Amino acid sequence: MAKEIIFSDKAPAPIGPYSQAVKVNGTLYVSGQIAAELAQSGDIKAETGVVMQNIGHILGAAKMGFQHVVKASIFLKDMNDFAAVNEIYGSFFTQNPPARETIQVAKLPKDVNVEISVVAVEG
Repeated sequence: MAKEIIFSDKAPAPIGPYSQAVKVNGTLYVSGQIAAELAQSGDIKAETGVVMQNIGHILGAAKMGFQHVVKASIFLKDMNDFAAVNEIYGSFFTQNPPARETIQVAKLPKDVNVEISVVAVEG
């Protein structure tokens, strides 16, 4: 199994012992992305937009795009933010959106309000 580490200098560097993304046999596993710099702003739409842009940069570093995403996981600090997050998230998947779950959690890294990870497949 050949494992390729994917890194984009346009997305935040990992804050621990993990990679932004790992590509194995044409499948890309993107670690959860956050927007720590916006977490305290109270603007969940802006925070989600930056998270999605970070994911886009990482997909681009792997020579992929949002059309390659087959699975997404959204972690929310407050499920009341679901509609706002969904609006921004949905704007990145205008056709054939991926499978997804959205989960409310007690706390996220750097006290952010949203974290999103994705799995993408070449082809």
